[in-house]
Order: sequence, then structure tokens, then C-alpha cells
Amino acid sequence: VEDRIGKRNALPIFNALYRKSFFWDGGVPKLDFVPVNPIENELEMDEKMDHVVAKINASEKYKVLFRQAFNVDKVSSKEILQALSQFMYAMISANSKYDHYKRNEGIQLTASELDGLIVFQSKCASCHSSDLFTDDSFRNNGLEGENVIDIGREDITLNSNDRAKFKVPSLRNVQLTAPYMHDGRFNSLEEVLDHYSHGVKYSKTLDPLLQKENSLGISLTTMDKLNLIAFLNTLTDTNFINNPIFSKK
Repeated sequence: VEDRIGKRNALPIFNALYRKSFFWDGGVPKLDFVPVNPIENELEMDEKMDHVVAKINASEKYKVLFRQAFNVDKVSSKEILQALSQFMYAMISANSKYDHYKRNEGIQLTASELDGLIVFQSKCASCHSSDLFTDDSFRNNGLEGENVIDIGREDITLNSNDRAKFKVPSLRNVQLTAPYMHDGRFNSLEEVLDHYSHGVKYSKTLDPLLQKENSLGISLTTMDKLNLIAFLNTLTDTNFINNPIFSKK
């Protein structure tokens, strides 16, 4: 709102149905409550929920729609939040090129994409696991050293062992979701991979997977990076992106 600078980069919201918690720090455990944060955050919408309720009730168009959906004559925050969460629950992304390949639906990956899949499975899948391409955990991936600006998960748990840990994001549609990291510091996948190959900084809570054999980060050759990006691009779900039910009418 009013061009104010936010604290964190916005996470994509597809496949929210399968999430255990929400936001980079996992501070909200239920999707119904997620919209309250951006609505009332002074850097985002800078609104009050009761004012939103009043505006909805003043709209004849929305009163009709809420009556059809919830059979209520007066709209409350409960119906508003449930309407938003049900919309987000419907946003399922599972029809990328990779999905068609995995389901043996007549789609083949190129040699570069297949090589990238091998690199991914050996060097990325420990965190970006399952068909969701995230284990939904919180990890410190070495963006900062000991002097962190944003303490991440520690804000929620008040446990210093969670300092600078953030939710592992899904890699689905990652080609489309720049900028990257919780603070949006990287504008391209190339920059992200450069960070993991030679930009990881040590701190006490750095994820153990990024400090093996007395070295930091992940060993990636130039060709590894090219093939890995080719594979990651197969996770783009154009059917989902172009689904008219999710667009403004």
C-alpha cells in the first residue's frame, strides 16, 4: 500500500491444500487465517478486518454472492475468510510437463532435462522432496552469516536454534515465481544456483546438508546448472497458469 517496502517476498499460493503451515516462518497454521495477515499488515493492505466486513456488507453484489454461497443475510469475517481459503484450496497445480512425463502420458523429457532431473535427485531432492517439491520444513540455507537481518522461524518459536530458518518453498512453477528467497534478493535461477555452489555462508543454524566434507554449499558444475534449470522449467504448469477460473473476470 502507498508503495511501502515490505519485509519479505511473497510465496506462491498454489497447492496450499497440502501445506502444514503458511508464510516463510510458518506463523499461521490454518489457511482460513492467512488472509488476515496481509489485510491488516501496515506494509501490505493496511486495513482492518471489521472495515472489510462493513464494505462487503455495503455491497449488494457481494451480499447476493455470499447469500448464494453461505446462506447468510449478513456477512461476517468467518464467511469472508472461508471464501478466500476455499478459493486458494482450489488452486491445484499438477499438470506440468514433468507431471505428464511422470504419469507416462506420452511426454518425453529432453536429454538436458533428464540430466537435470538426475542432478536434482542427487543434490536438491533432500529438501525439495515429494510431488510437492518441498518437505515443508524450515531451514537455514546460508544467505547470511551470524549477523542476520531477519531471524525467520525464531520469531515464531522463540528458539535460537531456529534462527534464520525459513520454509522450504515448492519448486513447482519456479520459472515464473521470481524474485527468489525470503527477501527476494535473487532475480534469476542462475543467481540461486550460484549461491548454492559458492555463496553459502556459515552460521550455527546452517542446514547440515549445506556443510558436508568440510565445505559449504552444493557442488555444481556449469553444465549441472544448465541442465538443472532445464529440468526446473519442466515444472511450469501452463494449464494451471491459464485456467480461467483463477483469473479476473
